[in-house]
Amino acid sequence: MTTTKVWFITGASRGFGLEIVKAVLEDGDKVVATVRSNAGELADLLEQYSNLFVTKLDVTNEAQAKVAADQAVNRFGRIDVLVNNAGFGLLSAVEEATGEEVKRVFETNVFGTLNVTRAILPVMRAQQSGHVINISSVGGLSGFYGWGVYGSTKFAVEGLTEAMAQELAPLGIHASVVEPGFFRTNFLDTSSLTRTSNVIDDYADTVGAMRSFATQVNKKQPGDPAKLAQAFIRLANAEQPPVHLPLGNDTLSRYIEKTTKFQEEIEAWYDVITGTDHDDVVQ
Repeated sequence: MTTTKVWFITGASRGFGLEIVKAVLEDGDKVVATVRSNAGELADLLEQYSNLFVTKLDVTNEAQAKVAADQAVNRFGRIDVLVNNAGFGLLSAVEEATGEEVKRVFETNVFGTLNVTRAILPVMRAQQSGHVINISSVGGLSGFYGWGVYGSTKFAVEGLTEAMAQELAPLGIHASVVEPGFFRTNFLDTSSLTRTSNVIDDYADTVGAMRSFATQVNKKQPGDPAKLAQAFIRLANAEQPPVHLPLGNDTLSRYIEKTTKFQEEIEAWYDVITGTDHDDVVQ
């Protein structure tokens, strides 16, 4: 017996959010799609699907998040899948980013995710069921020059999700974090990616090279957003979903490279790592 799910998807007017909305509607589930301002292509979908509800939400506004959650329940009666997708990138050396730029990206990518999650979890706890899916990034698994600040927001999302997976499991609720690599969306456009105006020449060989790469690879990324959307449907329908789901061969390669290097460092520094306990601690 197939049960229709109700999805709550933030940042749904474009990019991953829009692709996931389309796939979920096609699959027959119901969707609450949130947008910060313009509904964009969702306006056309509203004419086609009665199982779509669109509402405005700035995820940095905690009160708005609670209102949107109430609207979702009033419209469809429950919330089964939360997709925290809203966010944006910052391409910058760590030193180049201003305090205001750092604060802004954390407000959306981290505190916005927390605002929406806190608004939705009471609904899921009452149901004793649900699935929180947070979108991270390959940059949340492994730091890389030019993406230090942005990646740190996604590292935060990784840690939050891992803890939530443990906290929510006894309540019948799953938590997963998805780490996409480079997918062919508008992420590298100016609409989703901020570049600092402060440029320090000493970083030309690293961050400067990344700025050039981001321009050149835009719209040529290897990942297919439509296939990513199908992966989300499979994830939401899994009886035992993973806590981590890296998507894309580039993400997998980057993670393997990191863990291999990490293991080499552990072996090289093993005596130091294991030699810091008190002498009376039994090994």
